[in-house]
Amino acid sequence: MPSASHHRDVRSQLERLTTEAYRPELADVDRLPTLDIARLMNGEDAAVAGAVAGQVPVIAAAIDAVAERMARGGRLVYAGAGTAGRLGVLDASECPPTFNTDPDQVVGLIAGGPGALVTSVEGAEDSEELAAADLAALELTADDTVVGISASGRTPYAIGAVAYARGRGALTVGLSCNQGSALAAAADHGIEVVVGPEFLTGSTRLKAGTAQKLVLNMLSTITMIRLGKTYGNLMVDVRASNEKLRARSRRIVAQVTGADDDAVERALAATDGEVKPAILVVLAGVDGPTAARLLTESGGHLRAALAAAAG
Repeated sequence: MPSASHHRDVRSQLERLTTEAYRPELADVDRLPTLDIARLMNGEDAAVAGAVAGQVPVIAAAIDAVAERMARGGRLVYAGAGTAGRLGVLDASECPPTFNTDPDQVVGLIAGGPGALVTSVEGAEDSEELAAADLAALELTADDTVVGISASGRTPYAIGAVAYARGRGALTVGLSCNQGSALAAAADHGIEVVVGPEFLTGSTRLKAGTAQKLVLNMLSTITMIRLGKTYGNLMVDVRASNEKLRARSRRIVAQVTGADDDAVERALAATDGEVKPAILVVLAGVDGPTAARLLTESGGHLRAALAAAAG
């Protein structure tokens, strides 16, 4: 049972955090008309992108370091508790359908396990040991990256994840919404997006959560661009797992090649519906197996494969 002095210590820590600060000017917000409350919240949200903008150079440096390791076969692992953990799991889960990544390439860990996605798991966020155990199961290498996510920047689970990963020689990133956070200090790359006090005091699923979502979008998307998962701004590695995505695949091949519908269909049929080799089939005039070989030799980069095919 934590002591009274422990509780006082935690309380004094929280009182110093911008994300936990009280906004006296909003003390009567519950008495306002709904439209006014919605306008106030919207005004708060408008400042989030600007806060992220101040951290873009740090985010870019982290992305280059992540991409370098993932190109060697490394994994991107997110670790967080509560909202921060859910956002990491969300970003990880969206990579396979968007970029055709292996489900093990981008991984989301949430304190308390998958059940914590829908139900609060008491005390899970307070355990550095739990983070170490969750990461130990992944058998980290120096090519892997662990991103600890915590609005406060003091969550033991996120800090424990980063500390364990550094001990294993992995790259570490700390994403927080407070300046001078322990999480950022513990990581190789510390990203601190200071969005200010929340609309509801301490409700970091609001601005802090939005800021984390924006940063994670950048981390995964730009890393995948660096890894050749796109061609221009087209998702040429999209996995056509439903009719909408099959239609998108046909449209992407047509956009890149200018080919008619029949030629697009023939090319996709020759490549089991894979967009990148289908584009090579059309533009380089090669068959499906040759297109696959060219892409393997170019590390999956379509521009390099097209250049190689042109001789």
